[in-house]
Amino acid sequence: MRFAILLLFFSPGVFAQTPQYVGSVRCGACHGEIYQRWQKTRMAKVVQDPKEHPEAVIPDFNKADPLLTFKLSDVAFTYGSKWKQRYFQKVGDDYFPLPAQWDVEHSVWRAYNTAPGTDWWTAFYPAANNQRPTGPLCDGCHSVNYDIRTKRVTEWNVGCEKCHGPGSTHVARPSKASIVNPARLSGFGGSDICIQCHSQGKPLKLPIEGKYYDWPVGYRAGLDLKDFWNLEEYKLGEQTFTHFADGTGHKNRMQGNDFSTSVMYERGVTCFSCHDVHGTANNADLLKPANVLCLNCHGPKSPNGPHTETIEQHTHHAAGSTGNECINCHMPKIEQTIADVNVRSHTYKFISPVVTERLKVPNSCNTCHTDKNPQWALDALKTWREFSPWRVAN
Repeated sequence: MRFAILLLFFSPGVFAQTPQYVGSVRCGACHGEIYQRWQKTRMAKVVQDPKEHPEAVIPDFNKADPLLTFKLSDVAFTYGSKWKQRYFQKVGDDYFPLPAQWDVEHSVWRAYNTAPGTDWWTAFYPAANNQRPTGPLCDGCHSVNYDIRTKRVTEWNVGCEKCHGPGSTHVARPSKASIVNPARLSGFGGSDICIQCHSQGKPLKLPIEGKYYDWPVGYRAGLDLKDFWNLEEYKLGEQTFTHFADGTGHKNRMQGNDFSTSVMYERGVTCFSCHDVHGTANNADLLKPANVLCLNCHGPKSPNGPHTETIEQHTHHAAGSTGNECINCHMPKIEQTIADVNVRSHTYKFISPVVTERLKVPNSCNTCHTDKNPQWALDALKTWREFSPWRVAN
């Protein structure tokens, strides 16, 4: 009996062990349906090796273009597929961005280089792309378990353990207690898992082992993001490289910055109240089509608003029109991702035409009514009896 007790005492697994990363394939062994959906998402295909996935390459590299100064054989990874596609070259044990990117919407090549002063880290790196390694500037968000010392990853792309934490304990003893589920985290912890990458900010400690990182080094699901990451600050009335003068983001990767200032965030809405990153048939992996999703909580006469008999009475646009869609007023496409291609704001604020006049912030009306000016939009809003003229004018 004493011998048996000693064996139990010293047997593996009795002591608490630090969970290890196992890779998404191991997760798929038990969570097959979710894994199959995730494999089809852009999260699973952020970066791809064109030799293994030639279908990932969008442009024709055989067609000459003055901006195309490299060959497909130089490309170790493609990055992106929805709005733009960029290309990384491997040199030694690191990757470097190549000098042209593909504009997916316009089907043209565009130069790619982050100009000095257009992001905080440009002050600490040379201007040339071939001297800006993606390890400190990109790879922590495009992989699972990026090791800043070895520059190795458990897997490339946004795999299961990026959001659920290392899974070895869960594989050994499957239970709710042995894995992080963002939906069960208290406070804002669940949304922070998304915000770690969908935000502009800086690590609390800089430099880290002599390098400047543009992602929250050391953070993983279940920890507190604020111990690793500071969101970019803004000053009202001043436009910065990240924010318009009213505090709304004006570039891509600002969803977390926007969302954390919103009433939605304050009321307990989370990123996954709207999105399912495992994959859906809807745009942006929304749980439901956008208007259906919004109207779950914001139907006519709802205590959450709008306080009108019908949605059309609230929007002053016909049913079925783009102007009658909630997101086109409350999530206007004003944040640049490439050239004139913009992504949606996540503050959920209606941006009045007055803000355009005062602070040069694009407003919700003229984003669609591009043939009109802000004064036209403001005059129209003042005739809408459902709204106070003082409110729309401020």
